Amino acid sequence: MEEMEAAFRALADANRRRLLDRLRERDGQALGELEAALPGMTRFGVMKHLRVLEDARLVTTRRDGRRKLHFLNPVPIQLIADRWISRYAAPWVSGLADLKQTLEAESPMSAPKQVYEIFIRTTPERLWQALTDGELSRQYYFNTEVRSDLEVGKPFQYFGSDGTMHLDGEIIEIDPPRRLVTTFSALWSPQLAADPPSRITYEIEPMGPTCKLTMIHDGFEAETATYREVAGGWSLILSGLKSLLETGEPLRVEMPEPVVA
Repeated sequence: MEEMEAAFRALADANRRRLLDRLRERDGQALGELEAALPGMTRFGVMKHLRVLEDARLVTTRRDGRRKLHFLNPVPIQLIADRWISRYAAPWVSGLADLKQTLEAESPMSAPKQVYEIFIRTTPERLWQALTDGELSRQYYFNTEVRSDLEVGKPFQYFGSDGTMHLDGEIIEIDPPRRLVTTFSALWSPQLAADPPSRITYEIEPMGPTCKLTMIHDGFEAETATYREVAGGWSLILSGLKSLLETGEPLRVEMPEPVVA
């Protein structure tokens, strides 16, 4: 409940909503770029607003050399939708949850990237199990079962109940229960299957009785079909994962219908 209250307080201010709008237009911006969203405000004032958004988990940050880049984190908004909206209008929530649109990258430094952050009351071991166990993944990952031998160079794949492979990947780095890096190739439509593989990174950080899970989807050459389609889905997956581990009750989300080329 505290997470939702923090999100509501942060969203109540028009200046902070403008900053989120700016990140929705183009993710991964530094402070100097975001100052343009609030003309007439001092640099210190913009920093204070960004700090409120970070504290509410609506913005997450990553270092890129000397630059501190800011990313829109829609997971708290998705959690609000899960509580009050989705039971009445789930299809609309799915469509409105896509808050991760950016402009096409022009250089490696500005390559498209999606960064999500969520806090879950669980242990690192239990969270790791949920990420890597097929029995659990079916309950939050669009009803698909993850299968892997959990070794570097081995496949990391998701299968539907009919045995069809929906996602193909390979483990690049594995350090249980802290860090998992895999490639990511979506196969549920010909358009997505034509994209080159991207990369998924899970980082688990214990914080007392809670774990911070950071999920980074990057490795895109540009704003590909995969980049555009998966953005809204990650919010559903991560909020479903949180629900499963904290309450034992999964959020029922189904795999998107295949797109016929």
